[in-house]
Amino acid sequence: MNRVIGRLTGATFLAVFSAATAWGQQPNAQQRAPMDLTGYWVSVVTEDWRWRMLTPPPGDYASVPMTPEAREVADGWDRDADARDGNACRPYGAGGIMRVPGRLRISWLDPDTLQIETDAGSQTRRFHFEEFERVAEPDWQGNSVAEWEMTGRGAATGGNLKVVTTGFKAGYLRWNGVPYSEQAVVTEYFDRYATFDQEWITVTTVVEDPAYLTAPFIVSSDFRGEPDGSGWNPTPCVTDPPVIGEAN
Repeated sequence: MNRVIGRLTGATFLAVFSAATAWGQQPNAQQRAPMDLTGYWVSVVTEDWRWRMLTPPPGDYASVPMTPEAREVADGWDRDADARDGNACRPYGAGGIMRVPGRLRISWLDPDTLQIETDAGSQTRRFHFEEFERVAEPDWQGNSVAEWEMTGRGAATGGNLKVVTTGFKAGYLRWNGVPYSEQAVVTEYFDRYATFDQEWITVTTVVEDPAYLTAPFIVSSDFRGEPDGSGWNPTPCVTDPPVIGEAN
Protein backbone atom coordinates (compact mmCIF):
# COMPACT_ATOMS: atom_id res chain seq x y z
CA MET A 1 0.00 0.00 0.00
CA ASN A 2 1.11 3.52 -0.70
CA ARG A 3 1.17 5.96 2.18
CA VAL A 4 -1.03 8.42 0.28
CA ILE A 5 -3.92 5.98 0.63
CA GLY A 6 -4.25 6.99 4.28
CA ARG A 7 -7.02 5.28 6.19
CA LEU A 8 -8.82 2.85 3.90
CA THR A 9 -12.52 3.46 3.45
CA GLY A 10 -14.83 0.60 4.27
CA ALA A 11 -15.58 0.04 0.58
CA THR A 12 -11.89 -0.08 -0.33
CA PHE A 13 -11.14 -2.45 2.54
CA LEU A 14 -13.93 -4.80 1.45
CA ALA A 15 -12.70 -4.69 -2.16
CA VAL A 16 -9.15 -5.66 -1.14
CA PHE A 17 -10.47 -8.38 1.16
CA SER A 18 -12.79 -9.78 -1.53
CA ALA A 19 -10.07 -9.82 -4.19
CA ALA A 20 -7.84 -11.93 -1.97
CA THR A 21 -10.58 -14.39 -1.01
CA ALA A 22 -11.95 -14.73 -4.55
CA TRP A 23 -8.98 -16.94 -5.45
CA GLY A 24 -9.41 -19.09 -2.36
CA GLN A 25 -6.60 -17.33 -0.50
CA GLN A 26 -6.63 -15.99 3.01
CA PRO A 27 -5.70 -12.29 2.88
CA ASN A 28 -2.46 -11.42 4.60
CA ALA A 29 -2.11 -8.76 7.30
CA GLN A 30 -1.19 -6.04 4.82
CA GLN A 31 -4.30 -6.78 2.75
CA ARG A 32 -6.50 -6.87 5.86
CA ALA A 33 -5.24 -3.53 7.15
CA PRO A 34 -8.08 -1.07 7.91
CA MET A 35 -5.56 1.79 7.76
CA ASP A 36 -2.14 2.54 6.32
CA LEU A 37 0.49 3.26 8.97
CA THR A 38 3.47 3.30 6.61
CA GLY A 39 5.60 6.39 6.03
CA TYR A 40 7.48 8.90 8.17
CA TRP A 41 6.07 10.31 11.40
CA VAL A 42 7.42 12.82 13.94
CA SER A 43 6.51 12.84 17.62
CA VAL A 44 4.61 15.89 18.84
CA VAL A 45 4.84 16.26 22.62
CA THR A 46 1.48 17.62 23.75
CA GLU A 47 1.59 16.36 27.34
CA ASP A 48 4.06 15.16 29.98
CA TRP A 49 6.64 17.59 28.61
CA ARG A 50 8.73 17.59 31.78
CA TRP A 51 9.10 13.80 31.69
CA ARG A 52 9.68 13.38 27.94
CA MET A 53 11.72 16.39 26.81
CA LEU A 54 13.85 16.67 29.95
CA THR A 55 15.45 14.24 32.39
CA PRO A 56 13.28 14.54 35.51
CA PRO A 57 15.13 15.09 38.78
CA PRO A 58 15.76 12.07 41.00
CA GLY A 59 12.63 11.15 42.93
CA ASP A 60 10.15 12.67 40.45
CA TYR A 61 7.93 9.62 39.98
CA ALA A 62 4.56 11.41 39.86
CA SER A 63 1.68 9.45 38.28
CA VAL A 64 3.59 6.15 38.02
CA PRO A 65 2.01 3.43 40.24
CA MET A 66 5.31 2.08 41.56
CA THR A 67 5.90 -0.74 44.01
CA PRO A 68 8.34 -0.19 46.88
CA GLU A 69 10.86 -2.31 44.95
CA ALA A 70 10.53 -0.01 41.95
CA ARG A 71 11.18 3.05 44.10
CA GLU A 72 14.27 1.40 45.50
CA VAL A 73 15.57 0.71 42.00
CA ALA A 74 14.74 4.23 40.80
CA ASP A 75 16.34 5.82 43.86
CA GLY A 76 19.54 4.01 42.94
CA TRP A 77 19.53 5.26 39.33
CA ASP A 78 22.97 6.27 38.08
CA ARG A 79 23.02 7.85 34.61
CA ASP A 80 26.81 7.68 34.33
CA ALA A 81 26.77 3.99 35.22
CA ASP A 82 24.19 3.30 32.49
CA ALA A 83 26.46 4.91 29.90
CA ARG A 84 29.56 3.19 31.25
CA ASP A 85 27.94 -0.27 31.44
CA GLY A 86 26.40 -0.24 27.96
CA ASN A 87 22.85 0.38 29.20
CA ALA A 88 22.20 3.77 27.59
CA CYS A 89 19.32 2.13 25.67
CA ARG A 90 17.24 1.44 28.78
CA PRO A 91 14.81 4.32 28.04
CA TYR A 92 14.52 3.07 24.41
CA GLY A 93 13.12 -0.38 25.19
CA ALA A 94 9.66 -1.63 24.27
CA GLY A 95 8.08 -0.10 27.38
CA GLY A 96 9.31 3.43 26.71
CA ILE A 97 10.40 3.84 23.09
CA MET A 98 7.17 5.45 21.84
CA ARG A 99 7.62 8.19 24.46
CA VAL A 100 11.12 9.10 23.24
CA PRO A 101 11.05 12.30 21.13
CA GLY A 102 11.97 11.43 17.56
CA ARG A 103 10.80 10.13 14.22
CA LEU A 104 9.34 6.82 13.08
CA ARG A 105 9.76 5.08 9.74
CA ILE A 106 7.03 2.48 9.30
CA SER A 107 7.06 -0.10 6.50
CA TRP A 108 6.01 -3.66 5.71
CA LEU A 109 8.99 -5.99 6.11
CA ASP A 110 6.83 -8.70 4.54
CA PRO A 111 3.04 -9.05 4.10
CA ASP A 112 2.61 -10.28 7.70
CA THR A 113 5.27 -8.23 9.49
CA LEU A 114 5.01 -4.50 10.10
CA GLN A 115 8.31 -2.81 10.95
CA ILE A 116 8.80 0.38 12.95
CA GLU A 117 12.23 2.02 12.99
CA THR A 118 13.07 4.92 15.29
CA ASP A 119 15.76 7.43 14.48
CA ALA A 120 16.19 8.17 18.21
CA GLY A 121 18.29 5.30 19.50
CA SER A 122 18.24 3.54 16.09
CA GLN A 123 15.78 0.94 17.34
CA THR A 124 13.83 -1.55 15.17
CA ARG A 125 10.50 -3.06 16.21
CA ARG A 126 8.80 -5.87 14.27
CA PHE A 127 5.10 -6.57 14.72
CA HIS A 128 4.21 -10.13 13.69
CA PHE A 129 0.67 -10.99 12.62
CA GLU A 130 1.46 -14.68 12.07
CA GLU A 131 3.64 -17.29 13.77
CA PHE A 132 7.30 -16.29 13.90
CA GLU A 133 10.62 -17.35 15.38
CA ARG A 134 10.83 -15.66 18.74
CA VAL A 135 14.01 -14.09 20.05
CA ALA A 136 15.25 -16.47 22.73
CA GLU A 137 17.53 -14.03 24.57
CA PRO A 138 15.78 -10.84 25.74
CA ASP A 139 16.67 -7.71 23.78
CA TRP A 140 15.41 -4.14 24.02
CA GLN A 141 12.35 -4.63 21.78
CA GLY A 142 11.30 -8.20 22.61
CA ASN A 143 8.70 -10.24 20.72
CA SER A 144 5.63 -8.41 19.41
CA VAL A 145 2.38 -10.11 18.36
CA ALA A 146 0.01 -7.90 16.35
CA GLU A 147 -3.63 -8.03 15.28
CA TRP A 148 -6.08 -5.72 13.53
CA GLU A 149 -9.06 -4.89 15.71
CA MET A 150 -11.96 -4.25 13.35
CA THR A 151 -14.88 -1.93 14.04
CA GLY A 152 -18.04 -1.05 12.13
CA ARG A 153 -19.68 -2.77 9.19
CA GLY A 154 -19.85 -2.25 5.42
CA ALA A 155 -18.70 1.17 4.26
CA ALA A 156 -18.10 2.19 7.88
CA THR A 157 -15.53 -0.56 8.47
CA GLY A 158 -12.46 0.67 10.34
CA GLY A 159 -10.20 -0.42 13.14
CA ASN A 160 -6.92 -0.05 14.92
CA LEU A 161 -3.74 -2.02 15.50
CA LYS A 162 -3.22 -3.91 18.77
CA VAL A 163 0.30 -5.10 19.66
CA VAL A 164 1.33 -7.19 22.69
CA THR A 165 5.07 -7.32 23.46
CA THR A 166 6.96 -9.58 25.89
CA GLY A 167 10.44 -11.09 26.15
CA PHE A 168 12.47 -7.90 26.44
CA LYS A 169 15.25 -6.60 28.66
CA ALA A 170 14.35 -4.52 31.69
CA GLY A 171 14.16 -0.82 30.85
CA TYR A 172 12.96 2.59 31.98
CA LEU A 173 9.52 4.17 31.78
CA ARG A 174 11.15 7.55 32.38
CA TRP A 175 14.63 8.93 31.91
CA ASN A 176 15.31 9.17 35.66
CA GLY A 177 15.39 5.43 36.18
CA VAL A 178 11.71 4.57 36.75
CA PRO A 179 11.95 0.86 35.91
CA TYR A 180 9.97 -1.89 34.25
CA SER A 181 11.13 -5.49 34.54
CA GLU A 182 11.56 -8.40 32.14
CA GLN A 183 8.25 -9.74 33.52
CA ALA A 184 6.31 -6.79 32.12
CA VAL A 185 3.74 -6.99 29.32
CA VAL A 186 3.41 -4.01 26.98
CA THR A 187 0.11 -3.63 25.11
CA GLU A 188 -0.22 -0.88 22.50
CA TYR A 189 -3.05 0.46 20.37
CA PHE A 190 -2.23 2.40 17.18
CA ASP A 191 -4.89 4.59 15.61
CA ARG A 192 -4.52 6.77 12.49
CA TYR A 193 -6.79 9.75 11.79
CA ALA A 194 -6.87 13.09 10.00
CA THR A 195 -7.47 16.50 11.57
CA PHE A 196 -6.79 20.03 10.34
CA ASP A 197 -5.58 18.64 7.00
CA GLN A 198 -2.85 16.63 8.72
CA GLU A 199 -2.43 12.90 9.30
CA TRP A 200 -1.82 11.66 12.83
CA ILE A 201 -1.10 8.46 14.71
CA THR A 202 -1.92 8.16 18.40
CA VAL A 203 -0.29 5.29 20.28
CA THR A 204 -1.83 4.27 23.59
CA THR A 205 0.63 2.23 25.66
CA VAL A 206 -0.36 0.05 28.62
CA VAL A 207 2.47 -1.40 30.72
CA GLU A 208 1.63 -4.11 33.26
CA ASP A 209 4.42 -5.32 35.51
CA PRO A 210 3.95 -7.53 38.57
CA ALA A 211 7.44 -6.68 39.81
CA TYR A 212 7.43 -2.88 39.64
CA LEU A 213 3.86 -1.61 39.12
CA THR A 214 0.85 -1.79 41.40
CA ALA A 215 -1.54 -1.00 38.52
CA PRO A 216 -1.29 -0.63 34.73
CA PHE A 217 0.71 2.42 33.62
CA ILE A 218 -1.16 4.02 30.71
CA VAL A 219 0.10 6.82 28.47
CA SER A 220 -0.60 8.11 24.96
CA SER A 221 1.84 9.52 22.38
CA ASP A 222 1.06 11.51 19.23
CA PHE A 223 2.87 11.46 15.87
CA ARG A 224 2.23 13.72 12.88
CA GLY A 225 2.74 12.49 9.32
CA GLU A 226 5.65 13.87 7.29
CA PRO A 227 5.76 14.04 3.47
CA ASP A 228 9.19 12.41 3.15
CA GLY A 229 12.28 11.28 5.04
CA SER A 230 14.20 14.54 4.86
CA GLY A 231 14.17 14.84 8.65
CA TRP A 232 15.18 11.22 9.25
CA ASN A 233 18.39 11.18 11.30
CA PRO A 234 19.30 7.90 13.07
CA THR A 235 21.28 8.47 16.25
CA PRO A 236 22.58 6.14 18.98
CA CYS A 237 21.04 5.76 22.42
CA VAL A 238 21.88 8.58 24.82
CA THR A 239 21.20 8.96 28.53
CA ASP A 240 19.30 12.26 28.15
CA PRO A 241 16.23 12.82 25.95
CA PRO A 242 17.26 13.58 22.36
CA VAL A 243 16.38 17.04 21.06
CA ILE A 244 14.17 15.70 18.29
CA GLY A 245 10.47 15.97 17.59
CA GLU A 246 8.26 18.89 18.50
CA ALA A 247 6.99 20.24 21.77
CA ASN A 248 3.66 22.04 21.95
